[in-house]
Amino acid sequence: MMKHNMVGDLFDLTDKTAIVTGGSRGIGKAIGRAYAESGANLIITSRNEEELKSACEEINNHVNTRIEYYSVDLRDRKHTDQMTSWALSEFGVIDILVNNAGDNSRESLVSTTDKSWDNLVEINLTSAMRLSRALAPQMIEQKWGRIIYTSSIMAFSSNLERGAYSATKAGLVGMTRAQALELGPAGITVNCLAPGPVTTDMTMRMLDEETKRGIANRIALKRWGTTVDIIGPAIMLASEAGSFITGETIVVDGGLLARAFGD
Repeated sequence: MMKHNMVGDLFDLTDKTAIVTGGSRGIGKAIGRAYAESGANLIITSRNEEELKSACEEINNHVNTRIEYYSVDLRDRKHTDQMTSWALSEFGVIDILVNNAGDNSRESLVSTTDKSWDNLVEINLTSAMRLSRALAPQMIEQKWGRIIYTSSIMAFSSNLERGAYSATKAGLVGMTRAQALELGPAGITVNCLAPGPVTTDMTMRMLDEETKRGIANRIALKRWGTTVDIIGPAIMLASEAGSFITGETIVVDGGLLARAFGD
């Protein structure tokens, strides 16, 4: 008699459909591929259509599920609404939403312009709220759903010239708690992932080699994280394995925030 694979079933995403924003590279692409490998149909979005095509081709080489992409600038509210309408029309239901798209900037308080502030708030915070608002009703109707935000350890511990970025990432944490209370009765969980230093294109282009080494030395595990390190928590929060976790922020930082001060 075939044995029932309880552990495998907990992490299985077969027949689920996921949207991962910022899914053409970095953490978003890694999460998208992991969901597809776990059985989910997948939609990835970003502003760069060529990167999306490449990511779709790469993911398709490893899975048998349906993979689609949609090129959209989430700062454009009209186009964002068109994307959600298309997704629901094409797939019928969206079970999992990963609000991963984001941007970063280095500006002091006195040099921060209204334009740069508004841009960061729109892409990092407002667009995430709008996507969740658009897709929550059909999750409520089916009494199942997963909403995941990609925050950052910068929500809890900031640095010079990171005020706007930290504000948006802290906003995601607060929004997660409120939405978890609101949507929990409908069987929808809402959680955050807060990565620490991860080797993505965004982080690598912003730091020099000396700074990168200094950061690694402060991490308990003495290394930078990789996108693969984010996959485990991301699958857990999207699947039945995380069905009793909501309103939480899971820090994935190799122990960086464990250090109070010193070398």
